Amino acid sequence: MERQLMKRSEIWYHLCPLGFLGAEERNPAPGAVDGPISHRLADLVGWLDHLVELGVTGLLLGPVFESGSHGYDVVDPFRIDRRLGNEADLVGLIDECRQRSLRVGLDVVFHHVGRDHPFFVDVLAHGRGSSRADWFHIDFDRPGDDGFRYAKFEGHGQLVKLNHGNDQVLDWAVEVARYWLDRGVDALRLDAAYAIPAGFLATFESRVRALRPDLLRIGEVIHGDYVAIAKASRLTSVTQYELWKAIWSSLNERNFYELAHALERHIDFCRHFVPWNFVGNHDTTRIASTLSDRRHLPHALAILFTLPGLPAVYAGDEQGAEGRKYDREGGDAEIRKPLPYRPGELAGDSLLIWQLHRELIAVRRARPWLADGALKVTQLSNRSMAFEVRSQTNLLVTVLNTDDRSVSCSLPPGLVLVAGHAVAKLKATELPAQGWGIWSSA
Repeated sequence: MERQLMKRSEIWYHLCPLGFLGAEERNPAPGAVDGPISHRLADLVGWLDHLVELGVTGLLLGPVFESGSHGYDVVDPFRIDRRLGNEADLVGLIDECRQRSLRVGLDVVFHHVGRDHPFFVDVLAHGRGSSRADWFHIDFDRPGDDGFRYAKFEGHGQLVKLNHGNDQVLDWAVEVARYWLDRGVDALRLDAAYAIPAGFLATFESRVRALRPDLLRIGEVIHGDYVAIAKASRLTSVTQYELWKAIWSSLNERNFYELAHALERHIDFCRHFVPWNFVGNHDTTRIASTLSDRRHLPHALAILFTLPGLPAVYAGDEQGAEGRKYDREGGDAEIRKPLPYRPGELAGDSLLIWQLHRELIAVRRARPWLADGALKVTQLSNRSMAFEVRSQTNLLVTVLNTDDRSVSCSLPPGLVLVAGHAVAKLKATELPAQGWGIWSSA
């Protein structure tokens, strides 16, 4: 694990600019030299003070590069998508983030490119004679929609898989990273890292490390052996989908044994990489829509902000935004659309959820040792559980109750309640119905 990343408490805010800023579903002129440009990225500057007040320390941007539609069908990774603006807009946003001590991360796609990428367009035009044919997995002797067969990302015809055995592809990926690191980027989220050969990513890491030794590299790993992938690919952080599923499922099913099992695995993961912890992202149904009982949203957040690793807030979750992910084309629309409220407009339940996020983020930031503390489950039943995180000199205990009656909880002496729902009204060893509490030594 790269301990230098744990010197301060990092909390990231993750948003997808194309949807967040209401861009058109389709790029009107992907890859064209000329054409209209909409400078939407500049609108994000108006959100930065909102992020500072919330307490996050970094802004992770979803796809911003020139693409045909949703951003992951990249046409030119050296240009900003014309629906968002241009390079000056992104550099200006990074500068504004710097002034507020916010780190900036970008989503990069090195597994595939869009069909409109000029290299694949050249293959479509020249077939076997294309100088770019070896950039992709192509079988010109097998029939396909384009007269030949080519490898795709999980069956999506618009996403053409790159040939990671081609050294030119590696050079290209390093150059993309270099280009944006030179413009002030602090972190890279590697899309579909689980599907990229580990040797490719390991070599990429060694070359990029020479450019930026402290670069945070977040690998998207949805399934597979997290530890093996992280070690072989030399990833700093891995998306913790196991934890995400266990949080909402345990709360919905009133079965904390599932979460306890996930936390045991989380303990092992922390020995090998820095988990990227979340309760929602651009590919999942909103946490407010996932939970069958909205009273359990504070429980989910208490888990998120007190576990070792890097917690991330998906844009809109802090105001209780709702939306479902559907398994169909365009099924991400509800979870990537503009937010219902702009900064300063929050009211009612949305304001309370925002205040809860701010409170828990403050608890987290005041205790940077939580990022790599020692985790242990100390109390467990179907509807209640407790876990602790320790450093050499500090201790934090989180207790959760989803039962309709109060439960007793055993706490070490000397702890102080730092956050919780109605717990202060009862004695310190009893947690009320549907209650939660966080106690800390410091």
